[in-house]
Amino acid sequence: MSDHVILEAEALRGFTEDVLKAAGMRPQPAATVADTLVYADLRGVSSHGVARLGSYLDRIRAGVMEIDPQMRLIREAPASGLLDAGNGFGQIAGMTAMEIAIEKAKSAGSAVIGIANSNHFGVAAYFAERATRAGMVGIVLTNSSPAMTAFNTRIPLIGTNPIAFGIPAGAERPIILDMSTSLVARGKIRLASLTGKPIPLGWAYDDRGLPTEDAHAALKGSLAPIGGPKGAGLSLIIDLLTGVLTGTGLTGEVKNITDISGPSRTGHLMIAFDVSRFISPELFKSSVDSVVANIKAMPSADGGPVFMPGEMEAIGAERRARDGIGVPRDIFDTLRGLSVTYLGELRL
Repeated sequence: MSDHVILEAEALRGFTEDVLKAAGMRPQPAATVADTLVYADLRGVSSHGVARLGSYLDRIRAGVMEIDPQMRLIREAPASGLLDAGNGFGQIAGMTAMEIAIEKAKSAGSAVIGIANSNHFGVAAYFAERATRAGMVGIVLTNSSPAMTAFNTRIPLIGTNPIAFGIPAGAERPIILDMSTSLVARGKIRLASLTGKPIPLGWAYDDRGLPTEDAHAALKGSLAPIGGPKGAGLSLIIDLLTGVLTGTGLTGEVKNITDISGPSRTGHLMIAFDVSRFISPELFKSSVDSVVANIKAMPSADGGPVFMPGEMEAIGAERRARDGIGVPRDIFDTLRGLSVTYLGELRL
């Protein structure tokens, strides 16, 4: 028996949307959340895809997350705003805020929208790419639950806080850089612990703050930031700009998605700016194309192809949209359970 089940993207998207509607979400928000989750799976970021659906619904049932609140701007200026997510889905908050940022940038040239009282929003690339579709540059930041230590400390306080950039191009694909501030994802360490394999030295630290190859010890300790103190510093800055600036919470107060003891207290920041305020959009896009062409024409360090940020994920998404998405069997079984619970039938 294969350890993966191949599902068509549209079928998976429709299923996810129907489960969310059955749980009490309005059709349009349900379609948005479903699209963001399948987008992650298409790009090969399965840790942020439909695998998260069960955890979201667990949080709703526990009363620590709202299924479909009315989100509203509680502060607004011509080039900025603060959106109260009402403890709802981060995907809806992120999309709402980026759309507001794009509209404001059309008149103001650029706009920054903070998001307060939110939850996990999936992959940051989704919102950055949305800006590029409007011909704008997008920047996306979010904080997350403690997984790394502040520089020269031993107790995890800062998250793997990702940052994403979306740069529009012409004939080329847009450049989408979506990166966490940790060296590797916690999921890789968790997988190593399940299989009993060691992890490379430098990935993580034990609870004494010492580098370890033991995955179990690493899960009790902390992840290594990219670039040592530089990554730890960047993660802290992102937290200050998303959690503290929005009034959502202090550094270290975000709860993990599986922690149902209270609201997540996650904050985000969406930024969009209009290329035309700096340079002709056509010239900018053609120049980006030229940069891409120049880089790809350079000798490869390992003899393989040269990829731009986000390109491998985009190619993978095109392939999976055509051939189907491989869903791990345990996740597939969980989805079938949700199907029975919310839809009263086996849909997958």
